[in-house]
Amino acid sequence: MRGVASLAGAIPTNTAMRMVSFSIKAGSQQMKVRRQGFLPLPSMSDSQDLTPYASPPFDHEKADVILRSSDNVDFRVFKLFLSLASPFFETLFDLPQPSEEMSTDVEIKDGLPVVPVSEDSKTLDPLLRFCYPCTLADDPALEDFRGVINVLEAAKKYSLDAIERTVCKSLFNPKILETNSLRCFSIACRARLQDECILAAKYTLGEPLIPMWFEEIELITSTELLALLTYHRKCGAAVQALKSDFSWFTTEYTQSSAPWMVALRPNGYSYSGCCQRSTSGRYPMLYGSGVAQWWEAFMDATFLDLQDKPCAETILRNVEKAIQAVRQHNCVHCSASAPGGMREFGTLFIRKVEELISGVDLELRF
Repeated sequence: MRGVASLAGAIPTNTAMRMVSFSIKAGSQQMKVRRQGFLPLPSMSDSQDLTPYASPPFDHEKADVILRSSDNVDFRVFKLFLSLASPFFETLFDLPQPSEEMSTDVEIKDGLPVVPVSEDSKTLDPLLRFCYPCTLADDPALEDFRGVINVLEAAKKYSLDAIERTVCKSLFNPKILETNSLRCFSIACRARLQDECILAAKYTLGEPLIPMWFEEIELITSTELLALLTYHRKCGAAVQALKSDFSWFTTEYTQSSAPWMVALRPNGYSYSGCCQRSTSGRYPMLYGSGVAQWWEAFMDATFLDLQDKPCAETILRNVEKAIQAVRQHNCVHCSASAPGGMREFGTLFIRKVEELISGVDLELRF
């Protein structure tokens, strides 16, 4: 499978004629087809062909050409729709077309010429739906990164410029961004999609400040990579402001609403005796008491981790670790109140972190 880096090698429209050319040998009435990028074309009569047709609308009886996918699914399509969407197809269909009487090397099925292509049916189906008018086919929902990339490469190959931009934007939904943020950022940079770059950059905050190598990094310039790393570092630094001013949560909680934070019994007035309080002085006295040691450890670890990954997932992960630590202490009071209280506290923490990150700009202009 070709890598995404091959996006740079789109096929120019003016080479379409050289890629697909038909020549008729009149004396033998034989059509010879020379292809580059298409699969080998077998000779086969209509009665021998059991290749299935694709689902609607690519089984239309009035279609005038068949595209055969690499996994042997036949798409009955209209030349007009494809020609209007792609100068590549326009050039292809303007070439002399075979007929059943003339064809020996070119397959004819149900009276239509068959054009094999190198894309499989999972790629060809959404690609063709983008070419069709909305009255016949809705734009497909692309929710898989590799599927989107395959369609994007095919759109470049067939000079589907308008569709290429639409397909590219399909990458930027949470399901894909959560697991492919760096790859999406690179593709957005290459396509010069400013808003999508900013969105992808925010999702990259869940990756380490210095990421591992990924294939699509070849699509971006050193300036663009530096802008992303600088943005990441600034976000990690911005959230540290929450460590120097605790009013963001002390105003939200009263002593009775967060007894677990300072190792008090649920009544909020007497020491639980099980979870020890901190005496380090790194955090201020809350409600006249020192904070619980496990809570101080949670805050220390979270602020450290946020320098590298300033995102919601960092806080959520550390909240669950803190809850497990409390349970291991076997404190009946904190074990009962801390889980719910810490998850609520985590929600507040995330909101404050995201507010600070929203004030950091990605210094990248196209």
